[in-house]
Amino acid sequence: MYRSFYGFRVKPFQLKPDPNFFFGSKGHNRAMAYLEYGLAQGEGFIVITGDVGAGKTTLVRNLFRKLESDKILAAQIVNTHLDSDDTLRLVAAAFGLQYENVGKAALLIGLEQFFRKCDQEGKRALLVVDEAQNLSPRTVEELRMLSNFQTEDKPLLQTFLLGQPEFRKTLLSGDMQQLRQRVTATYHLGPMDLPETRSYIEHRLTTAGWQGDPSFDEAAFEAIYAYADGIPRRINAVCDRLLLMGCLEQLHHFGGAEVSEVVSDIQQEFEAPISANLSSEDFITSEQGAAESLRQLQNMDERLAMLEDSVVSTLELVKQVVSLASAKRSAKDES
Repeated sequence: MYRSFYGFRVKPFQLKPDPNFFFGSKGHNRAMAYLEYGLAQGEGFIVITGDVGAGKTTLVRNLFRKLESDKILAAQIVNTHLDSDDTLRLVAAAFGLQYENVGKAALLIGLEQFFRKCDQEGKRALLVVDEAQNLSPRTVEELRMLSNFQTEDKPLLQTFLLGQPEFRKTLLSGDMQQLRQRVTATYHLGPMDLPETRSYIEHRLTTAGWQGDPSFDEAAFEAIYAYADGIPRRINAVCDRLLLMGCLEQLHHFGGAEVSEVVSDIQQEFEAPISANLSSEDFITSEQGAAESLRQLQNMDERLAMLEDSVVSTLELVKQVVSLASAKRSAKDES
């Protein structure tokens, strides 16, 4: 909708992670350096933590674009609300192995044989586990055990663990000593500051084909930062709504007042205060509901983008038909 109004090639602030929009803030560049260092080491675990929406998944997808596919075979799992056996099945599925109606012993044998085959072909297997904070200690231990598959001089599998800050509590717990000994590097991805937030917004706009319309004043950037606290996903959410409002109201400049109006709408819709009498079980349920709402918003964002593409294509077709009809009328008048 607003994409065609402002002349963007693509939506600049979609909710789903897109490596084409990767922005190298100081924190993201350091996190990327840790991941690349881990790849160069070729062994152990790399742990990256960060708040919800900090950009961990985009970071990994950007890394995947740099991988040499003839040397590294990467797989990623994101559903971690599973027991240890089902997580092993997910790992097998991620590498394209048979996992249905397969016992644990057969799964482990199949994974080891697959990793050894990769090594014989000159490739290294890399497993990326997203949302690691949801892993139970037993499941983390199963993943650690996979690192025991080795040749005489090197491991056959390397693992990156990405999670929210609470995963660090799991990592520091008493029964995780063996895993900690195999962690090559760990880094916490923090929020961006105000200058980086401004650069991030301008970077995404420019990547999408921005030619200066709409414009933003300094108060707009400050208001966006005050709401989003430098978290990329929150920045995307408020900027997406801001551009939608601008399209509906035919705006070509945004200031602090426009951002405040959008923020107020978002807070009324999605950020109702939690009751002081809310139980811990209810709070967990509300967090799960929020996660599900985010997934629904991401799906809606994709469907709206597809609809917008269809509308734009239809408008172009109508323009061509009108132009053709006008040309025929002109030719008829001349004759």
